[in-house]
Amino acid sequence: MSRQEIEELISQGESLTVEFKSDSKCLPDRELLAAVVSLANTEGGDLLLGVEDDGTVTGLHPNHLNTAGLPSLIANKTNPALSVRVERYDLQGKSIARITVPKSRQLVSISDGTLLRRRIKLDGKPEAVPFYPHEFIQRQSSMGLVDPSAMLLEDIDVRRLDPLQRQRIRNAIKKYGGDQSLLALADDELDGALGLCRETNGVRRATLAGLLLLGTEELLRANLPSYEVAFQVLQGTDVRVNEFFRKPLLETFEEVELLFKARVEEEEIQVGLFRVPVPNYDRRAFREAFVNALVHRDFSRLGAVHVKLTENGLSISNPGGFVEGVNLDNLLVADPRSRNPLLADVIKRIGLAERTGRGIDRIYEGMLRYGRPPPDYSMSNEFTVTVQLVNAAADLDFLKMVVEQEDKLGNMPIDSLIILSRLREERRLTTADLAPSVQKPETNVRATLEKLVESGFLEPHGTGRGRSYTLSAALYRKVGKKSEYIRQAGFAPIQQEQMVLNYIDKHGSIKRAEVMDLCRLDRNQAYRLLARMKKAGQIKQIGEHKGAVYERV
Repeated sequence: MSRQEIEELISQGESLTVEFKSDSKCLPDRELLAAVVSLANTEGGDLLLGVEDDGTVTGLHPNHLNTAGLPSLIANKTNPALSVRVERYDLQGKSIARITVPKSRQLVSISDGTLLRRRIKLDGKPEAVPFYPHEFIQRQSSMGLVDPSAMLLEDIDVRRLDPLQRQRIRNAIKKYGGDQSLLALADDELDGALGLCRETNGVRRATLAGLLLLGTEELLRANLPSYEVAFQVLQGTDVRVNEFFRKPLLETFEEVELLFKARVEEEEIQVGLFRVPVPNYDRRAFREAFVNALVHRDFSRLGAVHVKLTENGLSISNPGGFVEGVNLDNLLVADPRSRNPLLADVIKRIGLAERTGRGIDRIYEGMLRYGRPPPDYSMSNEFTVTVQLVNAAADLDFLKMVVEQEDKLGNMPIDSLIILSRLREERRLTTADLAPSVQKPETNVRATLEKLVESGFLEPHGTGRGRSYTLSAALYRKVGKKSEYIRQAGFAPIQQEQMVLNYIDKHGSIKRAEVMDLCRLDRNQAYRLLARMKKAGQIKQIGEHKGAVYERV
């Protein structure tokens, strides 16, 4: 970092990934190691030695002025040895050390066995707290180092499981189009093929996944107290439905799905020769979101999977944040991964979840194809993943457009749906505007935009980086909004020239910034328009660079 960047980092204060430590009285080695270990066991980050908690720079103690020895001190007194980078900076006439700590994929302790992690207190300030044994599996499973659902439960003999649940699995395979080869297997073969049971010391015992799918309600209560599912319907502050389930996973899914389906309302619209249903909630999107919550939840945390219906929409939440490598900025493009890989694989083979692992695409599709807002994951945090599906009225014109496209060219890709949805709301956008929503590089987004142009859905305006896009005139005409198209698409070059001349006649002169605002052009487009008008002898330039103005010849 530059000196300016370090000062900016200090001005932002302490956070989950930034820690200040005073060194005016020579920070003891153990306190230094504790701070480093807690960062490594959380998200990694920067330890700034020589900075007070309030951000005041007080400098390094003489014992720490030679920062070259700090990396070896930390490596020698941590287990496993932690490699850090140390840089020295001079600020306000004093020296500080920036110790960059990587996020560790293993649990790191001080050599005396002390294990710490960081967390944010209620007042928003960070602190280092003990890392307890029951929290180990939470971290390891979120990083993909262990599979809790494959753990063998030594106390649960296969004979204690409910044989009727195996028939439920077979029925689900038939209903949802799962792996048909599983249907011919005997019970013990089915258990083995799906990883629900394993033999140990000559006795077949259940895994955690086996308990979830084949266990009785009593076994689940006794051996997995964190497992619970809640279905709630709220009207204002009144609770209309408040059901809690601790039944086997498939049985719970079926009962919650029945409660949900009873509240799905449908109308139909005519598109060509077909009648197309328009539900208030897409069933496939609900199924994927609910299954995701059941399968990817953190079973080491107490708390229920909540399905909540209110006047504003549907929300589904589960204990446990996003797994390592997945966040709000890459949700659509991150490689599929699960906190419970065996359980996720079982559910895919049964057919209950998207086999490609891209169920998130189906959730987005279930909202966007009806012209509704995309799923909202913004309420998620490190402890919970929450998705909200807004109960908004469907845009029937948009749905007709999507259905007609699917009839001609097949299913519309999620990228295209996201782009069309945003342009429907915001009218005119550039590639840079759209890239964050699609969560892909601008080159990929530009390729999708050009395909939509070729298909007649969009019209481009301008060239280069300033190139923007609107919905096409044909689409606006189809929905009876011809004037709306003219407002968004802008004006033909000859109209732009006339607007510039009219502006000069009224105000005496015009600047390039005023041309940009008047004609809705970017800087380069405005420059080319003015250059064309100068060459044609319509206007003359007075002044240079930022001070240039243009008048009538």
